Amino acid sequence: MKKIITLLALSLILIGCKNEKDSRDKGSSEETAERMTEKEGQTQSDSTTIQITPISHATGVFKWGKTIFYTDPVGGSEVFEGQPTPDFILITDIHGDHMNAETLQSLEIGDKKIFVPKAVQEKLPDELQNNLVTINNGETKNHMGFSIKAIPMYNLPQSMDAMHVKGRGNGYVLEKNGKRLYISGDTEDIPEMRNLKDIDVAIVSMNLPYTMPVDQAAEGVLAFKPKKVIPYHYRGKNGFSDTEKFKKLVNEGDSNIEVELMDWYPEK
Repeated sequence: MKKIITLLALSLILIGCKNEKDSRDKGSSEETAERMTEKEGQTQSDSTTIQITPISHATGVFKWGKTIFYTDPVGGSEVFEGQPTPDFILITDIHGDHMNAETLQSLEIGDKKIFVPKAVQEKLPDELQNNLVTINNGETKNHMGFSIKAIPMYNLPQSMDAMHVKGRGNGYVLEKNGKRLYISGDTEDIPEMRNLKDIDVAIVSMNLPYTMPVDQAAEGVLAFKPKKVIPYHYRGKNGFSDTEKFKKLVNEGDSNIEVELMDWYPEK
């Protein structure tokens, strides 16, 4: 009898230990799953968040997840004081408000890549040639997990003496993890812009006589319907374009498009 009681007690102890272990294992698995979910969520957030710091006119610092890139860096290294070093650079055109060799050299980017149209590549000095990746209208390059596609940018009507002729400069569509950013460069309301699809953030120029007026820019944006649009490059010969009017026109046409106004001219 005593032996039976002892065996029963031993069995109960073993069952209790097993249940406790199972409970610990389950808790540990749930905690691990929670940590993995949090980590995955953080990774997703890191790879889809785009932060934009306007420097001036067409020059900006973009932070997309953990990657930093500059657009059209001009103005010397001093305008980038306090900014993180770029992982790569995009240049849209040959004009001085977009391309400046001295600024590029002063940034001390080492072997980082600079994506440029051929017209820009031909004008930059020998010291920078190893950094350059030539990309022309319609071409796509992959770099650091990004798809970078060159989009035409030009004046309408097309003519050989236009300030921006088709094929010389690039707008860009960058894509990573399903998120898409469009940087227009110096363009008007061209079919290639109107035909864009699934753009999350669009950076669109509007200044006369170099690109397009506010109402034309709004019409173009309403055609391709980005989730968010940010006007930039809005200083022309007669001062600044009316970005508030642009916002009003876009939101009257489609209230679902977010219009964010940033100060691209802090020196004014």
